[in-house]
Order: sequence, then structure tokens, then C-alpha cells
Amino acid sequence: MSRPSVARGDVWLADLDPTVGGEIQTARPCVVVSPPELHDYLRTVIVAPMTTGSQPAAFRIGLTFQGTSGLVLQDQLRTLDKVRLVKRLGAVHPATLQKLLTTLQSVFAPG
Repeated sequence: MSRPSVARGDVWLADLDPTVGGEIQTARPCVVVSPPELHDYLRTVIVAPMTTGSQPAAFRIGLTFQGTSGLVLQDQLRTLDKVRLVKRLGAVHPATLQKLLTTLQSVFAPG
């Protein structure tokens, strides 16, 4: 099966099932957060799911995408095989991507 070309900041409809427990499920938009050094050479991509039905938190970034307001759930990061990427929906605004990456740095920074 062909694997799509992706870029950091792209929004893809991704098939997240099957899931377990509190993992976010179903096919939903996800923001690609992995760097090109990862997803250009491997079969996988790191994504952060988007949702309209969740509670805000310090590590969840608010955004409006295609006229819908929601959150990027950085607490639900997933590494997916590119075959789970169903359809490219667009890309987040560069300022939103920068905020996502800055928040990820703080999440993974040494305490």
C-alpha cells in the first residue's frame, strides 16, 4: 500500500482504531508533529489528535480549523503507520504549529 508524503503541521484524517481504555478513538483530524527527519525516512508519523469535545488544559492547544473550534490533544500523542492517514485536510496556521511545538518542548523538558 502506498504511504503518503507528509509535512509537519499537516492535518490528516487518521484512523485511530483500534484503541484501548481512555485513548482517543475513531477516525479524526490529527496534526503531524514529527520532524521531517523522522517521517521522511520511516513508515511512521507522530500526530496529535484534534477534537471539539474535550476539556481545555495547559497542554491542549485551542485552534480553529476549517471554521470549527477545537483543541489539539498533545496528551494523546500517537505514533502511526502512514497507512492510517486517510486524507490530507490541510495544515494548521504557522503560529499554531509554533505554539504546539513550544508546548511539546515544555512537556518533555527535564523537571
